[in-house]
Amino acid sequence: DTVYVITENKEQTDKILSIINESDGLKGIIAMDDQSDPSSNIFSFSELLEKGDGYISENGFNLDDSAKTAKPEDLLTIIYTSGTTGDPKGVMLTHKNLVSNVLAISKAIEIRAIEVFLSFLPLSHVFERMSGHYTGFSKGGTTYYAESVDTVADNMMEVKPTVVIAVPRLYEKIHAKVLDKVSGDPPLRQKIFWWAIKVGKKAAKYLTRGQEPSGFLGLQFKIADKLVFSKLKDKVGGRLRCFISGGAPLSEGVGKFFASANIPILEGYGLTETSPVITCNREELYKFGTVGKPIEGVEVKIAEDGEVLCRGDNVMIGYYKNPEATKEVFDDDGWFKTGDIGNFDDEDGYLRITDRKKSILVTSGGKNIAPAPLELALGLSKYIEQCLVIGDRRNFISALIVPSFEILNSWAEENDIQDKDRKNLCKNPVVMDLFEKEVYTVMESFSRYERVKKVALLDREWTIESGELTPKLSVKRKVVVKNCAEVIDKLYSGKPTD
Repeated sequence: DTVYVITENKEQTDKILSIINESDGLKGIIAMDDQSDPSSNIFSFSELLEKGDGYISENGFNLDDSAKTAKPEDLLTIIYTSGTTGDPKGVMLTHKNLVSNVLAISKAIEIRAIEVFLSFLPLSHVFERMSGHYTGFSKGGTTYYAESVDTVADNMMEVKPTVVIAVPRLYEKIHAKVLDKVSGDPPLRQKIFWWAIKVGKKAAKYLTRGQEPSGFLGLQFKIADKLVFSKLKDKVGGRLRCFISGGAPLSEGVGKFFASANIPILEGYGLTETSPVITCNREELYKFGTVGKPIEGVEVKIAEDGEVLCRGDNVMIGYYKNPEATKEVFDDDGWFKTGDIGNFDDEDGYLRITDRKKSILVTSGGKNIAPAPLELALGLSKYIEQCLVIGDRRNFISALIVPSFEILNSWAEENDIQDKDRKNLCKNPVVMDLFEKEVYTVMESFSRYERVKKVALLDREWTIESGELTPKLSVKRKVVVKNCAEVIDKLYSGKPTD
């Protein structure tokens, strides 16, 4: 049904041109970089504005009058799902869906007119659109857009945000870089750092409940802040109030690390179909390993099979031109089936998400294994950039690992490995031994049947461009498994290691 496609650069324009004749109804391309070639149906954005001015002159049009005709139940936007577990679907969201979510979020987390947001997730993703865009603007806040994912650290120093909305991968990278830097510091500095972290973890018992530590602990925390934590805060701009995390599970270890420095990561949960927020942690009480409490106007319950169900004004009206898929995700009482497995804690009614229902691995021995906790644990290793745990219908669990080549190259230098070609590094027996030992150490805290028995190192990162990552940087399991079919077959051609 697309009539025009808006492209950002020549690369995108050429990509659309290559398929334009295969697309029924596609009339042309609007190029933001002012390319123009009417003979190829390419029009610049400037030309579009001129056409708009001409239309208004001839026909008359008043934006304010048009806006007043909008009804809460009118369609506001169609946002496509990420496609991690299947084909992307067009989620139809109304004004009521998104406005109800903005209002509820603003009550759960105080958003002020003085807030400065740093945005770097794509606006095609509902999490960024609602949290960093609509919510900030609704309170008169300011949103800066990062130049790219690679410049986020520099941009934080430039704009000094008060709120940063991101996926867990950003926080994991900051955490890994801090620990890597500390490991190279003189012994005295390392000792001071780890003392500060120890104090911070004790103080976090109060900080996570909106309280300040007092007495001797309060004094220790002030010293720790002066010596260590203030420097970490300076690295993220110096006036950060909180991080907000969503789109994927956040490691408890990473959450506790930042909490010890009094930089809360408020983890929330939701889906494109729910506008997106269903639950979130609060500044006055945030609990590690949970995604918080339901926001105002949203009901949540757990089905008999453990699936999280949701109902409220935030839930979509359906999938675009896909009534069958729409029917599948609602039960007879109108509850939306999230596809996630979870449970509530008994104390405060905070929700825990354990995994995607479709992601559960069932081994040939009949064991059900949730890959997310394993992937979270492995992802905390400074040597691991990306990983995917596999083993569905197999006799043991394995992992595909993309090394953090920046860290690995430094390690190779220290261990007199001259050949730093990525392919050769991934095949090097000494490097393989490093990763096998790293995985073995991480897996010790898991049950024997859950543990990763074999690993394969990949010499190329998974990217959005290759189709292996979603816009929120989640791994598309089916795509990676298909692309790595030969590697996976080799993993399972021999016996597992203990």
